[in-house]
Parts: sequence; structure tokens; C-alpha cells
Amino acid sequence: MGKTNLSSLILCEKTSNNTREQLFLRGKGLEYLNIKEDVEQPTIRDHDVLIKVKSAGVNPIDYITVSNIPGIKPLPHIPGAEVTGIIEKVGNHVADLKEGDKVVVHNRIFDGTCDMCLNGYEMLCRNGGIIGVNTNGGFADYIAASEKNVFTIPDDVQWEVAANLATSTITPYHALKEASLKLNECLAIFGASGNTGTMAVQFGKKMGARVIAVSKDSWIKTGFGADYIISDYDIVDQVQDITQDKMADVVLNSLGVNTWENSFSCVGLNGRWVTFGGGLTGAEVKLNVQSLYSKQIK
Repeated sequence: MGKTNLSSLILCEKTSNNTREQLFLRGKGLEYLNIKEDVEQPTIRDHDVLIKVKSAGVNPIDYITVSNIPGIKPLPHIPGAEVTGIIEKVGNHVADLKEGDKVVVHNRIFDGTCDMCLNGYEMLCRNGGIIGVNTNGGFADYIAASEKNVFTIPDDVQWEVAANLATSTITPYHALKEASLKLNECLAIFGASGNTGTMAVQFGKKMGARVIAVSKDSWIKTGFGADYIISDYDIVDQVQDITQDKMADVVLNSLGVNTWENSFSCVGLNGRWVTFGGGLTGAEVKLNVQSLYSKQIK
């Protein structure tokens, strides 16, 4: 048994060996994170599958889990919210998955029966949680997961890409869907060169919007299809010029307090401002309620 750290496990592709391993947490703090060998395989129920982990990404969720998040279950605990692998065993009542399938795990735990789930908001399930937080996660050779959380992926998708897809795609897609982004609307994305940001750019284009990417990286336009690239200098003026004073219909900002004022000022009349995550630069902001009301910002 040895100590390790999260950074050593980023998108770690598992290699075959004769020893089953897991990264487990005995208490709060990185000093309680250890590698344990010769562990038992997880047991599966009738609607579960057993997955041989091929790649597990490190999400901010994992760092928070290890550091100080409350409600971790069970203890000792296996973190790991981004998981992909190959199904080695299926439960007796699993119908749509089979042994050998290449799969990714959706990390939201949901019952599918509460009012939130029935209205399409399983991420707000009243009895839900997150795999890797409220149950054991994927920093192990094997993980057991409910079939409703497991999805097949094409053979040509790389393991490290697949592990990340479940979080990097669902989050910005949900944000833009909640913002009701429409054809020919203007979408401004703060943090466009980040993981979820690049996905948001692509979703925005697929939804028929004109996309303004706030980034210093020109490849957001050439590689991902943004219509405009603006730097972090005079952002509001640049958005005003591009939109001919109308400003953006939708602004997506997951960065937090450092970009709050600029992002809020970029929202046009009857526009929508959306975010996700905890705010990488801080979560506490000041809100001008009069501006919110006068522009009818949602």
C-alpha cells in the first residue's frame, strides 16, 4: 500500500496485470489518499454491469471529494467521477448492454421516479447524488454501475476522450438548453478555450447561433467554429461592436467573480445569463438588481 496524489492519475489508462488495485480515501485530505492492492471485485445487482476501467479522468469533483466535501459514502471511499472501460459482466436483468461493450459512465445518480427526474432534470433528483462522491467511483480496476448510467461508445473514440465526455458535454449542453438558445441568436462564451468552453462553442454552432468566444486562443475559431474571437481587453466594447449595440442574447460564464461584471454587461435586452460549476475565480458576486430588471435579464 502506498500514498499517491490526484495529479498522477489524470486520465490514467489502466494496463493489464494480475493485481487488482484501487485508490481509496480513509478520511478528508490528500494525506489520506492511498493505493490498495489485491482488492475484491465489486459485486453487481440484477440491473448493474461490472466494468473493467480503462481510463479515469480527474474532475474538480474528485479534488473536492478528497479535500473536504461532506456526505462521502462509503468510507473508506474510492473517488473517480469520470470513468470509461469495457463491460466484463452484466446483471441478470440487463437488456441493452453486453460483455465486451466499450462504455462510458454517466456519473449522476438518479432514481428516475421523483418529480425532477420525470420532468427531465435527473441532475436534480431528490434522491440522487454523484458516482465517486455518494458511491464508490472509478479510481480502481473495476467499477459496478447501474445500466441506466452506462452508454456504449464507438470503437474509434480514444479512452481518455471518452472518460471526459460525460461531464464536458452534458454540462454546457444543459446550460444552453436551459437558456433556450435559438437560431440566429448571439452567444458569448467566457472561458471558451477551456474543456467545457470548447464544447459550448460547438453546441452553440449546432444550435444555429453566432458564437463570440472570449479567449486569447485563435484556434477556438479555426478548430471549433467560433464566429468571433475577442480578447479579455475591452470585452464589452467588442461585443457591442460585433452585435451593433444589441449585445448578446445569451452569455455563458463558468469562470466566476473575475469575469462577472463584464459577462453581465454583455447581456442584451431580454437576454439570458447562464453558468455552471462553482466559479473557478470565486463564487461571490455583486448583482445590480435594477439592471437585471430594466433589461429583463433571465
